[in-house]
Amino acid sequence: HHCIFLPAMLKGADYSPASSVVASGMVKIENKTFSKSRGYVVWVGDDYMEQGFHPDLLRYYLASYTSHTKELNFSWKVFQEKTNTELVGVFGNFLYRTLLFAYKNFKAVPEGKLDDEVMETIQNTIDKASEAMEKYEFKKYADSVMTLASYGNIYFQSREPWNLVKEDKEECGRVLKNCMQIGKALTLLYEPLIPEKAGNAWKQLGMQSNVHTALYSQGTVPVESGTPLSKPSILFKKIEDETIEKMEAIASQRVREANEKQNRKKGEQIMTDSEEITFEDFGKLDMRVGTIVEAEKVEKADKLLRLEVDIGEETPRQIVAGIALTHSPEEVKGRQVIVLANLKPAKLCGVKSFGMVLAGVDEDGGAILLAPEKEAKNGTQIG
Repeated sequence: HHCIFLPAMLKGADYSPASSVVASGMVKIENKTFSKSRGYVVWVGDDYMEQGFHPDLLRYYLASYTSHTKELNFSWKVFQEKTNTELVGVFGNFLYRTLLFAYKNFKAVPEGKLDDEVMETIQNTIDKASEAMEKYEFKKYADSVMTLASYGNIYFQSREPWNLVKEDKEECGRVLKNCMQIGKALTLLYEPLIPEKAGNAWKQLGMQSNVHTALYSQGTVPVESGTPLSKPSILFKKIEDETIEKMEAIASQRVREANEKQNRKKGEQIMTDSEEITFEDFGKLDMRVGTIVEAEKVEKADKLLRLEVDIGEETPRQIVAGIALTHSPEEVKGRQVIVLANLKPAKLCGVKSFGMVLAGVDEDGGAILLAPEKEAKNGTQIG
């Protein structure tokens, strides 16, 4: 369906038609694959846009967070970190301080020679970014452009234009022109990731052409000295912790509700699909009361506990149970449980298990250990 709907969506949005369709990994939330019907979802309208987040921030996060071939576990915290650290703190900071300083002291793009090192760095970045884009390596593309933005910040900071403007205004202008050249290249390269913000930045740089149709090669075409500059505006605003905490709470609540819905469906399905068995079949099950005498976590297995359960035999049974997410070893030690004793032995994560501790599942998917109504002798038969 991607090859049917995507071309139509691109045409409707006045984008160029797709020459290929790139398949990406699944997007997840709290390790649940996104699904509108199941409720594992972040709504662009009700959640994202409602908070005033710009669409370009989401585009950047999705493209730059991980390789497109890997699954992406959506995280509001990581979204905040990438926005605040990279877009606000690196790219946005570099462009704004460059333009503001140039506007205050020159009112136009200053005169000056462009450094060979700056032009070489820009060209190398264009080459790396172009190669990454052709291979659909979007994270690699974003990382290479962010490296150029970091270089721009270092260039600006190390040359201290705030001192140069007092001591050597001509040299100050040359430094700022180099910074604006870096800003021009950055804006061109960021256009596929943050198109609207790139359009805004392009205008602030005094460019008259259309950034959406400009080629990467324009990144090494010198900015024109004397081009009037307007007072710049801040491209990106910092996302506050309070906002992210609110979004995380909304997401967690939605996942809980979706889990409850799925558990109810599973329960209904089990009741519908359960195959009837005879009394003789039930009689084959050797279920006994037992007491957990030892418990420890299974190495490299977050969900498993290795238990030793006294079920009235000479030595306790070793049983591996998938209850570690809801029960600690200390919590279960000494508890009475119901054990299916004649289950065929199995090896779980390298540990042999000789039986099964019976448990139900709560609305959040957690284990509920089954136990006798009152304390019973270990080995007491159930049935």
